Amino acid sequence: MKDRLLLLGYAVAVLAATSIHDPLWLIVGLLLAFAAAGREAPTIGWRALRAVLVFNLVISVGYAASALFGQTVSVDYLILVNLRVFLLIFLTFTLAARVDFLRAVNFSRPLTYLTTLVLSQIITFRRLFEDLRLAGESRRLRRLRLRESYLQSAAAAVHLFDRAEHDAREIALAMRARGFFRPDAGNDARGD
Repeated sequence: MKDRLLLLGYAVAVLAATSIHDPLWLIVGLLLAFAAAGREAPTIGWRALRAVLVFNLVISVGYAASALFGQTVSVDYLILVNLRVFLLIFLTFTLAARVDFLRAVNFSRPLTYLTTLVLSQIITFRRLFEDLRLAGESRRLRRLRLRESYLQSAAAAVHLFDRAEHDAREIALAMRARGFFRPDAGNDARGD
C-alpha cells in the first residue's frame, strides 16, 4: 500500500510541477522533494543534475541563440524550464529509489505484466550494454574513427533490438507457463 501511495503522490507532484508557472513555487517543490529524499538527497540530486545537464544546456543555449534572430528571450522562462526539468527528474529518481513498482501496480494484472516486462528488459539491457561496451574497448588498440564508431554503434543497436524482441517473447511465454494469463482472455503472448 505504501508503494501505491508513493506512486500516486509522484503522479500528483508531476501534475503540480507541470502546471505551476512560478519559479518560486518550483523551488519550494524542489526543497520539499529534497526533504522527502532524506539522506539520499545529495546523491539523487547529483544523479539528476548529471542526467539533465546536457539536455538543459542544449535547450537553454538554443533558446538564447534565438535572440540572434531577433526573437525576444525571457530569462524568467529559461529559469522556469530548467527548474521544472530538474524537479521532474529529481522526483523520478527519488521514486525509483523508494518504490517497488511491482507492488505499486499489483492492483492491475495488465500493469503488473507490463511492469514485469519493462523491469526485466531494463536489467537485461543494462548488463548487455555494459558487455558490449567492454567488448568494444577490449578489441581495439586505438581510438575508432568516426565512421567506424557509427558502424559499431549501428551493429550494437541492431543486436539490442533483436535481443529485446527475443527476450520479450521468452518472458511472455514464461509468464504464460506460470499461469499469469487467464485462458479465457484470449491473450497471445507471442504477439504474432
